[in-house]
Amino acid sequence: MTGADPFLQEVEAGGRFEFGRNWQRFLRTLDEPRIAAAEQGLRSMLEAETLNGKSFIDIGSGSGLMSLAARRLGARVHSFDFDPSSVSCTAALRSRYFPQDAQWSVARGSILDADALRSLGRFDIVYSWGVLHHTGSMWEAVANAAELVGAGGLIFIALYNDQGRASRMWKAVKQLYNRLPAFARWLVVVPAFARLWGPTLIRDALHGAPLRSWSAYGRERGMAPWRDVIDWVGGLPFEVATPEQVFDFLSLRGFTLRRLKTCGGGHGCNEFVFEKPVAGRR
Repeated sequence: MTGADPFLQEVEAGGRFEFGRNWQRFLRTLDEPRIAAAEQGLRSMLEAETLNGKSFIDIGSGSGLMSLAARRLGARVHSFDFDPSSVSCTAALRSRYFPQDAQWSVARGSILDADALRSLGRFDIVYSWGVLHHTGSMWEAVANAAELVGAGGLIFIALYNDQGRASRMWKAVKQLYNRLPAFARWLVVVPAFARLWGPTLIRDALHGAPLRSWSAYGRERGMAPWRDVIDWVGGLPFEVATPEQVFDFLSLRGFTLRRLKTCGGGHGCNEFVFEKPVAGRR
């Protein structure tokens, strides 16, 4: 990239959250159980015990955890992210677990850069969990991701659920968080945490199992609950979609829905696995 970095410009303008800095903190807690949980999450949604012989692209690789899980399952992996700190996180995981591995490449890039994407070719598995709605042009990002899927391949994406008025409220919270100086952001985080986790923590305590949900959170993706709270509160840009909109959008492009896991109409992400048919076969 030449000239002023568009990522940094958006951050300075208060229009983009620095996900990579959050991921750097998450990696300090990464351990084998979280990695194993991430692997199991991929196996479950992709309905495959191994990814041997498969090519896998991780769009918006973040911490690099899911790229690592895919590589450990046997896939050839290409990871990229728009956030330079996220790229550093992914590269650090690659260096730690697969040093000098020719089967795992890490790069900086944008899913909105159609020219660059054309040079990548096609993949057996296109993966992007909780990323495409943070690009500032979600449907263009989904369309570009779909173009990366090879014949007979899968696209596994997760997008924020559209809650209508509640989603608009959360967008305002995110905008406020990013406009505040770092030292004042706790003014947004504390009430947001109470709203997101308060009822669950109280319910667990009343059932005699304090922190049960907190401890079990995100096992299928190896995630840490506090880091996800910061991600949720700060995550800009921010767009949402109903399951029906996603289904219609990819069905019109010839994809068939294989798996769907919703967040039950609440806040969070709906997960989709679509399959691209082999030419001449539907």
